[in-house]
Amino acid sequence: MLNHLYGLMVQPRRQWHEIAGLSEKGFNRQIPYVVVLALLPALCWYFGTTEIGWNIGSGGQVRTLTSNSALSLVAVFYVTMILAVVAVGYFIHWMAKTYGAKTHPMKGIVIASFTATPIFVAGAAGLYPILWLDILLATLAVAYAVYLLYVGIPIVLDVNEERGFLFASAVVTVCLVMAVVVMVATVLFWSYVAAPVFQH
Repeated sequence: MLNHLYGLMVQPRRQWHEIAGLSEKGFNRQIPYVVVLALLPALCWYFGTTEIGWNIGSGGQVRTLTSNSALSLVAVFYVTMILAVVAVGYFIHWMAKTYGAKTHPMKGIVIASFTATPIFVAGAAGLYPILWLDILLATLAVAYAVYLLYVGIPIVLDVNEERGFLFASAVVTVCLVMAVVVMVATVLFWSYVAAPVFQH
């Protein structure tokens, strides 16, 4: 599992070719990848928000979340990350026939999981929450994830570059819509279910 993580970060094209060579059973064995890797940002954000805290305002006041509040928010964060990857993976599988690709549901989920690798890795920045740094790392991680998607789709789904580009662009559109849905759901969750509770 870690060899895929390293390969995607430093030699993405070569790593996608290795992934493309997996059998259907091989793809099924990759499912724990997202379950384990999504723990990295979840655990880092839990520690960062309960032990380190945020600097709020120019006065340098440090605010931390209570353990219970952070735990409930991080649990929802973790589940949301996994559901988002599964949903994107399903859309990849669903759209595959349109672009002449042969696939199965697990292959789509695995592609989505591996594409999200830089986002999960960048999530480790939550260990020490600094707003400008987190935004910068998140932007770079999303940009690299999009790059991975554009490189990986034609290789793993065995379509030509032109179709692969259109396919990846459609997936990016789905991801943007999903990001908006997640943001709206977050606001509603904080407003009506479990707002962050800060320590005094």
